[in-house]
Order: sequence, then structure tokens, then C-alpha cells
Amino acid sequence: MIFTTQSGQSVGPIGQGTWYLGEDPSLFPEEYKALRTGVEAGMNLIDTAEMYGDGAAEELVGFSIQGMDRSKLFLVSKVYPFNAGQRHIFTSCEDSLRRMKTDYLDLYLLHWRGSIPLRETVECMEELKAKGRIREWGVSNLDTADMQELFAQPDGTHCAAEQVLYNVSSRGIEYDLLPLMQQHQIPVMAYCPLAQAGQLRRGLMRHPTLQALAGQHHATVPQIMLAFLLARRPDTPKRFYSLHIVSAVLMLVTNPMRSLLPAIFLRGVKDEKEQEDAAA
Repeated sequence: MIFTTQSGQSVGPIGQGTWYLGEDPSLFPEEYKALRTGVEAGMNLIDTAEMYGDGAAEELVGFSIQGMDRSKLFLVSKVYPFNAGQRHIFTSCEDSLRRMKTDYLDLYLLHWRGSIPLRETVECMEELKAKGRIREWGVSNLDTADMQELFAQPDGTHCAAEQVLYNVSSRGIEYDLLPLMQQHQIPVMAYCPLAQAGQLRRGLMRHPTLQALAGQHHATVPQIMLAFLLARRPDTPKRFYSLHIVSAVLMLVTNPMRSLLPAIFLRGVKDEKEQEDAAA
């Protein structure tokens, strides 16, 4: 299950997020290993933001990808809403590129809606794209009204993705936002797919329905939660649609689920390859 971006980049269905990463220097070796392990398993999308650790997460990504083939990575970062205008966005983008030790971002997102007009943000994003500093731009945490306003701006339909909260227990986007994205063929990136942290996650891990489903399929509750999202296939293969793990990437190294995500991903690749061979 590999998806292709508008620019032709291949992206796996599960990516790696860096929320809360890079903040504790003592965890750097573990976090570094986690990110590299994820890429080796096929999770070539790494998501970060200038907000995460005040740039520390971007620096962690920059160190972690050294020696890798940049053309096979899909790097995503986000700009603060108060930096998303002519006055600051170009400096913010250059700072992110410097911290991540790369010449360009594959996707640059407006982190959430702020006071700077969307028209100005879109103009800046298009300028960054024309300069080759980013390949595509998108948004995060915008609601239906925000997206409709975005589409009404000149070049607003060039939006390449929206990143939103979405998991088996947080499904508000299904009412009107997700249908709108499908109508405009805008890919959706789901963050917190495992409802990371807090009482909600603990409740889901013990939820009788999820536990019953996991038992029926000889799986774990987290596997069922991931399967819920992975089953939502894109309407068109020419636009990428990715599930990415925010702040849970450490499970690859520190959790009993260490081999779970690579196994899910590699199994999807194997199944797709078998289908292609059968068709041939």
C-alpha cells in the first residue's frame, strides 16, 4: 500500500511524527534510533514542526537522516500561524531547513489558523514553492469553514494536504470536513491515530469492543486502531494519503510493540507486490 504524491514521490501509509521528541537530550540516542529504524522499515515520511521543542525536533530529524538518500524521504514541517505571513515565513522556512539539514521540504503546513489572512499565507507558500524551498504546501487543524475560505483564495486549491486529529474515538471530521476533502481530492493526514496519552487512550486500550475485535483477528488493540485508518483508502492514487504517528514513534524502540508498525507496513508492501505479480 504505497501512495504517490503530486510531485511523484512514493510515500508509505504510516509515517513518523516528532511531537515531544528532541526535548530531553538524554533521550536523543533512543529517539535517533527510533527514527532511523522507522525509515529502514519503510516509513519514509517524517513529520515535525518549528513548534516542537522550539526547533529541537527538527534538529533531531536533521541528525537522524544524515547518510540517507534524501530523494527517498518525505519531510514535513509546520509553520506557526503568527509566522505564516510575508514578514516571517521565509525566515521560518529557512530556519527549519537549516535545522533539518536539507535544501527543501516535501510538504510545508500552516500549523493552525491564526490572524494572518489565508490569502497572504497562500501567496507566501506559492513563493516558497517557486523558489524550490518547498515542493508542496498544506494546512493543519483547519475546520470546514476555514477550508472553504481557503479554496476561495487565488491558488487556494493548490493545497496538497490537511493534517487533522483522527482516530477510532475522535471522528468529528467524518461529518463534513472529510467529505469536503474527498470532494476536492485533498489528502488527509491523521495525527494521534492511537489517541496518544491521557485517559482516552487508556480507556480505548480496555474498550470491550476493540478488545473483542482484536481477539477475533488475533491482533492487538493498537493494531485494530491502525487498521481502522489504514482501511480508508484514497479515492485517487495520484494524491497521497498518509497516516502518521505523532509522539508515538518511540514505541518502535521502547515498547513491546517494537516490531508491530514495520510488520504492518511491510506486509502491506508484500501484499501489493503479490497483487501486481498476479495481475502481470
